[in-house]
Amino acid sequence: MRKKWMVIVAVAMAVALVASGCSLFKAPQQKPVPQQQAGQGTEPEISVYMHETGEKKTMKMEEYIAGVVAGEMKPDWPVAALAAQAIVARTFTLEEIETKGGVPERGTQASTDIKEFQAYSAKEVNDNVKKAVEMTRGMVATYQGKPIRTWFHASAGGVTATAKEGLNFKENEPPYIQSVQSPDDLAPADVKNWTVSFSKQRVMAALSAMGQRVTTIDSVEMGQKGPSGRTTGLVFNKTVQVSGPEFRMAIGSTELKSMLLDSVTVEGDKVTFAGKGYGHGVGMSQWGANKMAAEGKKPEDIIGHYFKGVKVEKRWQ
Repeated sequence: MRKKWMVIVAVAMAVALVASGCSLFKAPQQKPVPQQQAGQGTEPEISVYMHETGEKKTMKMEEYIAGVVAGEMKPDWPVAALAAQAIVARTFTLEEIETKGGVPERGTQASTDIKEFQAYSAKEVNDNVKKAVEMTRGMVATYQGKPIRTWFHASAGGVTATAKEGLNFKENEPPYIQSVQSPDDLAPADVKNWTVSFSKQRVMAALSAMGQRVTTIDSVEMGQKGPSGRTTGLVFNKTVQVSGPEFRMAIGSTELKSMLLDSVTVEGDKVTFAGKGYGHGVGMSQWGANKMAAEGKKPEDIIGHYFKGVKVEKRWQ
C-alpha cells in the first residue's frame, strides 16, 4: 500500500475524533443488511471548499463521493471494498451536514482538506471507483432513521474497538459500534506487526502537550484495556496516567500506529512500543473490507459486519 495513502488514512482519522495488526480468522458469514429500495429524493448538490486552490465549488454529491473514495482507499482495490467506502463516505458527509452544517468555518458543506473533513483526489478516480460509487448511488447507513457516525481506519489488527476505547469518545457509546473480529491478514507486514522507538525527550514532550509535566521517564506500563484489548491508559513512572488514544495523537499517530499494543519497554534513552494494526480501530477496517470483498462479500455485508444493526437506505436515485 502506498505510503501516501497510509498517511492520509491516519490523518483523516484525527478529524472524526480523530487515526489499530494481525489476525488470520476468516470473515464471518453475514446476512445482507436490510435495504430500502425506494429512492426518497433527487441527488443533492453540495458546496465544497477546494483546499488546493482555495475556491468554493458546487458539485453533485456522487461526483464528490467518487473523489473521496479515490482519496481514502486504493482505487485498484476490489469494487465491493470501494463501494463500502462509498457508503461510509456518503454517510459521513450527510451526518456532518445534518448535525454540524458541514464545514461552517469555510462556509461550505464539505472540504477537501483532510484535517477538516475527508480526503479527496479527483485525479485518482478510475473505472473501479466510478463503478463502486454508481452501484451504491444514494445509499446511506442509518440507525433509527438517521445517518450514523461512519468511523473507519486502515487496519484493526484482527479486532475492532469500541468508540470509547479507540477514540476516548466522550458521548454515549453508539449502539452500532461494537468490537468485532476483522479479517486484516492482507495488510502489509509493517501494519500487521510493528515496533517503534521514541526518545525519552520526545515522550516527555508529548506528555507536556497533554498537560503532564514529567522530568524523567523511569517506567511505562500498559494500564487499563478495552474490550478489544487496546490499551486505553498508559502509566508513566508508576503514578502518571494518561489516555492511550490521546497519547497516541500527541506523539504522532502515523508512528505509534495503534493502541493494540503487545508490549512497552524502557531501555536507555528509548521507549519502545510493539503492536498490531494501523488507526484507532473504530468502525470499518479498510484492510478487513478488502479481504471481505475478495471473498465475495457485498458492500452491504461489509457495512453490516462493522456497524451492527444499521440499515442501508437509498436516499436518492
